[in-house]
Amino acid sequence: MRNESTLKGIPIRVEQSARGPASGDVGPSGVVAQAAQAAYAARAAKAGTAAKAAATTDAPIEVELFEKHKKIYPRQVTGLFARWRVALVVLTQLVFYGLPWLTWNGRQAVLFDIAARKFYVFGLVMWPQDFIFLTALLVMSALSLFLFTAVAGRLWCGYACPQTVYTEIFMWIERKFEGDRARRMKLDAAPWSVEKLWRKGGKQAAWIALSLWTGFTFVGYFTPIHVLSAEVAAVALGPWEGFWVAFYGLATYGNAGFLREQVCKYMCPYARFQSAMFDKDTLIISYDAARGEPRGSRSKKADPAALGLGSCVDCTLCVQVCPTGIDIRNGLQYECIGCAACIDVCDDVMGKMGYAPGLIRYSTQRALEERDDTLDLVRHALRPRTLIYGSVLVAIAAAFVAGLAMRDPIKVDVMRDRNSLSRMVEDRIENVYRLQLMNATESPARYVIEVEGLPEIRVASEPQVDIAAAESRTLAVRVQVPSGAAAPGSKKIEFVVRDPQHGTAVREKSVFIMPR
Repeated sequence: MRNESTLKGIPIRVEQSARGPASGDVGPSGVVAQAAQAAYAARAAKAGTAAKAAATTDAPIEVELFEKHKKIYPRQVTGLFARWRVALVVLTQLVFYGLPWLTWNGRQAVLFDIAARKFYVFGLVMWPQDFIFLTALLVMSALSLFLFTAVAGRLWCGYACPQTVYTEIFMWIERKFEGDRARRMKLDAAPWSVEKLWRKGGKQAAWIALSLWTGFTFVGYFTPIHVLSAEVAAVALGPWEGFWVAFYGLATYGNAGFLREQVCKYMCPYARFQSAMFDKDTLIISYDAARGEPRGSRSKKADPAALGLGSCVDCTLCVQVCPTGIDIRNGLQYECIGCAACIDVCDDVMGKMGYAPGLIRYSTQRALEERDDTLDLVRHALRPRTLIYGSVLVAIAAAFVAGLAMRDPIKVDVMRDRNSLSRMVEDRIENVYRLQLMNATESPARYVIEVEGLPEIRVASEPQVDIAAAESRTLAVRVQVPSGAAAPGSKKIEFVVRDPQHGTAVREKSVFIMPR
């Protein structure tokens, strides 16, 4: 169907397909496509009505290419999943805000000292040479995300994502100042007054204070937080510290206070590629259309079967509690973050009506189609895809733990002195090396430097060196051999750095140059 339209006086031609979106175009096995078809049908009906009116009056059709953002006022909800969200909000924020204040061996327990190129994680001291452990952590995080998403959808988004967590906190503050959904809507629509000013101003002040405290805590992971506190108290914050406190605070304030669901819908890439990670056996928040349709309002005493109605009373509470403002009854949509607020409120309504809970529930597409029970859900959850994810994750985690357990407490780097390849010292040939020794323990240590690989080879400089806890030291080491000990050329040797106190040793290869 082809319509002539204008956009701000400019004629444009609007092309509309007669069939709408294809059933297999988007989403796992057509679930998203079904929702898209429903939305398309509504748009087509609206467009058809407008087209008929235009044909009658010969008026041009105004087409808006972008929908204006409508503020969402989520209703507060209570229930099992709401309690889980609150518990995870409290847990994650206790960890985030509390860790920088913990001490370990007289220092901050968790500190990423980028200037000194050292990361402190409780009893571990990580150096740049330990970058492989960071890589393993990132790989495990990615595999965990894949595994949890394949099993139960967007668990991360719904319960632990910082955007979700801080939005929950900011909305809690908003409710304390402005009330629940109806009162907030009424307050926004009311003209400015003293009451509206203090409620809005108080909310903004609380948001800004929390945002700045969040930025301060974030920087406290990179600058010792006690030093940072003293600098803030003395109004002597450094330029970089000040910048990052303000930047992270502004990001928290903007994302959780204003952007909210727009971050999830338009900025987060996870929402866009989630359909590639879902399949027919992924647990998602689902509306049981076979049980709920046809929907309609009725009294509590009415018999829905006699009225020809399903269990859905069309109260729209599932839409009102949704933080992204979608209607889960239209099927799976990429905006759904899996917070399960609609499950809690629907179960509450079903209980009041005397119906069985679970009209909206965690289920799979296969279970809805085949009416599977709980045992079938578990059986399908343990499918090859999730077993492979889980096996690889366990293997990498085991290697990660083993690597940390067997990690050398001494780190040695050997570099040849570029100023002199070799030289004669009396009747011996001498090569000079620069050794960088790193004490990766929390106690001072004395190391003994030895060398092996050629007859009568020895360390001519001081063979012992003392290094403080979690410190590094670079020193020149002179190695000598008798002039006739080997033929001319490059000879392989090996430095051995021993820690007699702990009985450990580290070996590092190098070469010795015999002149012609």
